[in-house]
Amino acid sequence: MGALAARSRNEPGMAGTGISIENGSIEIDARLLAEALDLDASEFMTLVHSGQITSVCERGVGSDEGQFRLTFFFKGKRLRLIVDRFGRQIRKTMIDFGDRPLPSNVHRRI
Repeated sequence: MGALAARSRNEPGMAGTGISIENGSIEIDARLLAEALDLDASEFMTLVHSGQITSVCERGVGSDEGQFRLTFFFKGKRLRLIVDRFGRQIRKTMIDFGDRPLPSNVHRRI
């Protein structure tokens, strides 16, 4: 899978969804992710740069062809977005495991 990046401002190509998929790269408006994690966008970007927010991007196969599963980890929270090839959100889930931090093996840098 290509690159996965969070942007700190809304830029062309992200109108409407906050998610842009081009040439194997996925870019997401940081405000979309920050809101879901109960953070402000500037705090979100600081946490991304320090490696405290990590992510995994998976490309769908078979019946999920053309979809992407984007998973973000922060402390005991897991945010998962399923999007189509155009960046339209199909599903969004958030699990908060409370004070129990997620295992370090699920954390990967954005």
